[in-house]
Amino acid sequence: MRALTWHGKRDVRVETVPDPRLEEPTDVIVRVTSTGICGSDLHLYEVLGPFLDPGDILGHEAMGVVEETGPDVTALAPGDRVVVPFNVSCGTCHMCGQGLQSQCETTQVRERGMGAALFGYSKLYGQVPGGQAEFLRVPFGNTLPVKVPHGPPDERYVYLSDVLPTAWQAVEYAAIPPGGTVTVLGLGPIGDMSARIALHRGASLVIGVDLVPERLARAAARGVTVLDLRAHTETGDDVVTAIRDLTQGRGTDAVIDAVGMEAHGAPAGKAAHQLVGMLPDAWARPLMERAGVDRLAALHTAIEAVRRGGTVSLSGVYGGMLDPMPMMTMFDKQIQLRMGQANVRRWVDGILPLLDDADPLGVEGFATHVLPLEEGPKAYRTFQAKEDGMVKTLLKPGAAA
Repeated sequence: MRALTWHGKRDVRVETVPDPRLEEPTDVIVRVTSTGICGSDLHLYEVLGPFLDPGDILGHEAMGVVEETGPDVTALAPGDRVVVPFNVSCGTCHMCGQGLQSQCETTQVRERGMGAALFGYSKLYGQVPGGQAEFLRVPFGNTLPVKVPHGPPDERYVYLSDVLPTAWQAVEYAAIPPGGTVTVLGLGPIGDMSARIALHRGASLVIGVDLVPERLARAAARGVTVLDLRAHTETGDDVVTAIRDLTQGRGTDAVIDAVGMEAHGAPAGKAAHQLVGMLPDAWARPLMERAGVDRLAALHTAIEAVRRGGTVSLSGVYGGMLDPMPMMTMFDKQIQLRMGQANVRRWVDGILPLLDDADPLGVEGFATHVLPLEEGPKAYRTFQAKEDGMVKTLLKPGAAA
């Protein structure tokens, strides 16, 4: 089969690799029809090379059609259409029973001290082959895949793999009071969808902060009050002051940090990223596991912008173990901080009713680019450079280049 594979920093390739096969009685093989490129894939592209091997198959946002089932699979049959959550979760352990599929005790990567395995996401999360490929082996076929109807286009459902549940959890964790206010830092796919969900769920004011014109325009068109980070930096008008000016001087009830370690600013953090990327794997790996290498500008902005007694919901991915946190400010402001990988299966049942013809969240048309899998390397370069108005890309295995 053809698959998008990692070969080094900013070096991904589409290659012919062996087809996956059934390994356990509850496995299924899915023929992938759509697969997304996620902002966190850029962490692999740019920073997390010490935890990858050449040839690793990337991608964790896949859907398609079941081609083959193991002998113990009863919930699916060949021909069924499914979305594959990015958490590799069993659905039956204690943690899954608590709705914490990202902490699944069956697939926890204990040798790394990490939570549940993820598709296509490095040795830190189990080194499970990913979904940017023509076929994908999916374990736990009775409990993990989400069966969806045939008929509507893939784009109506594919975001159930990651974008929708991650954004839904970000809003849920933000605990926005009825008619309350929220700031969303970063208007990439997760931030954009978080803003849409917050408005859908009744927030009276959603402020979106970014520095990419296309992202700002997309959010503004959906009713988000947008702040251009570049303009406030150039004028010396602090973006936190602008947020407070919109909220009677308090700050918003909640802030969602949808940026994570791709945050702009913080030159020292940027230098740390670049330095780690240049080190041999044997040196870089322990440094990333034990040191602070993140650029924390967005997180510090969130802590400043939230009102006293408010909530910061962290959906952006951070990687450093010793990153400094402004604990005095957080304690003094009585800030609640919630974070973590999305528990995909926990939120699916609440999201599915919104994926109807009315499309209140605008999932159809959410992708700015739909490309053949063979153009994956070019798409990674474009996404990383924030060029060509690229906000969300879907790759189509088997489509002509």
